[in-house]
Amino acid sequence: MKNKYKIEGMSCASCALKFEENVKQLDGVEFANVNFGAGIIEVTGETSIEEITKAGAFEKLVIKNYRDQSQTTNKPLLLDNWNVVLSIVFFVLALFTNRTNHSVSVILFLSSIIFGGFTLFIEGFKDLFKFNFTMQTLMTIAIIGATVIGEWAEGAVVVLLFSLSEALEKYSMDKARKSITSLMNVVPKTAVVIRDDQEIDVDVSSLVVGDIIIVKPGQQIPMDGEVVFGESTINQAAITGESLPVAKVKGDHVFAGTLNEEGYLKIIVSHLVEDNTISKIINLVENAQNEKAPAQKFVDAFARYYTPSILILSVIVIIVPPFFLVVDWSVSLYQGLSLLVVGCPCSLVISTPVSIVSAISNAAKQGVLIKGGIHLEELGNVNAIAFDKTGTLTRGIPEVTDIYGNEVYLSYIAALEKHSQHPLANAVISMAEHKGINFLDLEILNFTSLTGKGIQGDIDHLTYYVGSPKMFFQQLKKQDEMNERINLWQGEGKTVIVFGTFENVLTIIAIADQPRESSYQVIEKLEDIGIMKTVMLTGDNQITAEAIANNLGIDVVMGDLLPEQKLEAVQSLKNEYSSVAMVGDGVNDAPALALSNVGITLGGAGTDTAIETADIVLMGDDLSKLPFTIKLSRMTSKVIKQNISFSLLIKLIAVLLIIPGWLTLWLAIVADMGATLLVTLNGMRLTRIK
Repeated sequence: MKNKYKIEGMSCASCALKFEENVKQLDGVEFANVNFGAGIIEVTGETSIEEITKAGAFEKLVIKNYRDQSQTTNKPLLLDNWNVVLSIVFFVLALFTNRTNHSVSVILFLSSIIFGGFTLFIEGFKDLFKFNFTMQTLMTIAIIGATVIGEWAEGAVVVLLFSLSEALEKYSMDKARKSITSLMNVVPKTAVVIRDDQEIDVDVSSLVVGDIIIVKPGQQIPMDGEVVFGESTINQAAITGESLPVAKVKGDHVFAGTLNEEGYLKIIVSHLVEDNTISKIINLVENAQNEKAPAQKFVDAFARYYTPSILILSVIVIIVPPFFLVVDWSVSLYQGLSLLVVGCPCSLVISTPVSIVSAISNAAKQGVLIKGGIHLEELGNVNAIAFDKTGTLTRGIPEVTDIYGNEVYLSYIAALEKHSQHPLANAVISMAEHKGINFLDLEILNFTSLTGKGIQGDIDHLTYYVGSPKMFFQQLKKQDEMNERINLWQGEGKTVIVFGTFENVLTIIAIADQPRESSYQVIEKLEDIGIMKTVMLTGDNQITAEAIANNLGIDVVMGDLLPEQKLEAVQSLKNEYSSVAMVGDGVNDAPALALSNVGITLGGAGTDTAIETADIVLMGDDLSKLPFTIKLSRMTSKVIKQNISFSLLIKLIAVLLIIPGWLTLWLAIVADMGATLLVTLNGMRLTRIK
């Protein structure tokens, strides 16, 4: 059996690994995996939440059921760290008595060390006996070494600063993770369901597909479903990041966690609680935080060599000076212990995860799903962006605007298009239905889809074709009026559908798909933030595509593309601009999305396919969040570089201070824990990017 639990109070990656190993050793546990970024542990096997909590006792971790939405009753920071408070009290008293009564001050300093560091010492010795040189091990050796050489005050300062830093780190990481759990909290715990003609309150987890639930004005929708009665406006900010209400009527889909603003609705449940849209978003965000970005992989690899190197250097600092430089043993030992404290890679290890957690969580709250740190980092390097036209730059709601030729054949065209999967087919069918044309009774034989060209089928023993003007190139050579009309419509940015036989063109239809209002501003903003090239890739006619692209301000247009030619276009862009993003619908553009450095889809709130195929999903049905996402990606890369550079610089300065003998224990702990706290706070700035 596989269960998922939330973890509170986990502040360091090494602690996460240790907790994972402890859980794996529990009786009945077959496998365990800790997601440090999301604060989640998945456990396969039979064990209790109490046993898992005991496995995390070394860090005082709080373990909760994954779907437990109750707020943890947090003790006041001082009460929860009573031992640190006592340690501070003893330390202050020791300072006051140090000049008057040295023996008493020593006892008070020792008391400060013991009360503030007993948990640290227990774990440090456990790891030491296993020859596992963790942060706790290094600190334990340094503190005990300081007391052995009589540096009571220094040892106490190390304990105090370490304990305070740990408490603040836990607080900071938990706060960063809460932006994820807040997504879960938008869904109500209960729902009003109609059963046996009675309205009853039930737990949301007990709802099944087909249940009819009631949602009144001002209530949040408890489950994904379809409106079967009533109409209202819905605030979908929890899903799409946009607070502008969306009108919903009978037949429209609604999402769990969104707010019913004004109408009385009856909704038929379409998904179980673990399969609804908000659950998928949360799972994707959590999994994304477990996927390491290139910067994180570099840091992890560096840390594997950094700590052992510091240990070796500490031994050299302790042993070499007394033999070759006539330095007192106590002085060299003190310098070596100080270097051990600097050897803790805390700030370096946490510098990337806290930034990734903050950025991905912020993006999710804004209606953008980023499926991992690698995609977040790569988006910041993008120099060119390729867009599909239909449904991406345009509204995706094509309408017939003009008809030229014999309208008798409209029933034939609609009958053929009814068998087509092309996005423009619905426009023709809607037009025929609006005109009251009967096309459903027509029998189509030998229907064939001609990929990238059009369709064909037999009606009344004659083969007819529907496709682009390119498909009818030979026939149009002798039909000047048709050609002139086609050129006119294409120059207006309309798509032309041609209908005819092998010999002649019989009817032409113009279809327009208006650009999204957001597309104009998005293209302009992309240019402002330094995107070198915007490109339109479309199977539509080149002239039509150019008319729309010129209107939007897009740099390059590639029209008349077959699916395989879109791949070639993306590869060509990669060769020229190194890093390229592709923005498409997630279905027809799946190969191009996969080939690009970053695949982006929009309208993820409406389709599972969009969520599954892309690296980044814009949950809203427009491009307005794209510039924000790029800005967030670049800011994240900048913050990660700042954190890594700052951490390494502080370590380097501390090591160099050994040469003149200026590195003290308290300075070493300030350098290490201060740096850890600063990079954590710097990473958390990403939660406020808008």
